[in-house]
Amino acid sequence: MKFDLHTHHLRCGHAEGTIEDYVQAAIKAGLQVIGISDHSPYFAHKDDRPQPGIAMARSEFPRYVEEVLRLKEQYRDRIEILLGVESDFFPDQVDAYKEAYARYPFDYIIGSVHQTRGVSIFNRNRWKKLTDAEQIEEKKHYYDLIAQSARSGMFQVLGHIDAMKGYYPAFSFIKADEAVDNALRTIGECGIAIEINTSGKTKDVGGWYPSDDMLERALHFGVQVTFGSDAHIPERVGDEWELVRSRLKEIGFTQWVFYRGKQPVIVPL
Repeated sequence: MKFDLHTHHLRCGHAEGTIEDYVQAAIKAGLQVIGISDHSPYFAHKDDRPQPGIAMARSEFPRYVEEVLRLKEQYRDRIEILLGVESDFFPDQVDAYKEAYARYPFDYIIGSVHQTRGVSIFNRNRWKKLTDAEQIEEKKHYYDLIAQSARSGMFQVLGHIDAMKGYYPAFSFIKADEAVDNALRTIGECGIAIEINTSGKTKDVGGWYPSDDMLERALHFGVQVTFGSDAHIPERVGDEWELVRSRLKEIGFTQWVFYRGKQPVIVPL
């Protein structure tokens, strides 16, 4: 069964195409399951849409859910559409996000750390002038947030867990193994999945999130895995699904999962 849990669309302000464009692209790519998971609004912010180029307006969220559910019914004989969202994780705002999500019948929620210390993880400038010790501390902080997100109980999937390397490939070589292992151990204990996200190929680093060595460690800690293209254009839906499947088998995984009604559906590799 071919699936993709991570797709965006024009509401977030930095993706192209309608939700239906992604559904049709999924059918064309031979998927049986497509998850729609656009960026969550900033639910705790006083403004309706504080960053128009990053996330949808809070007032638009009900219409987003309504559209996914309508298309779910419209296409039910052609493909299974899952209602998801890619949620930011801010430790001090968990209650606001939980309250917002509780109103809707999500199949799954992807939890992604997009900011640390108020700075985007994709900001190249954050690494300038940092000492080696300071770089290690930044990486430890990032993985502490990921561990916290796993423990929050909000998410079924954690998104792109080494995406800090996207525009700073040297991130992978910063030594913080204990923090990474603690995050992976926590994720395994919490029984949630990490995604293999193929959008890294669109960034400076190339390749996927997470790296192979991290996937090997994830397997050691009993972490479940899923697939997400993180498509921001319809043409990338399901991108490199077969290659990811093959690589996971080489690493030693025997199954991966997607979520329906927040319950894992196990798919043999």
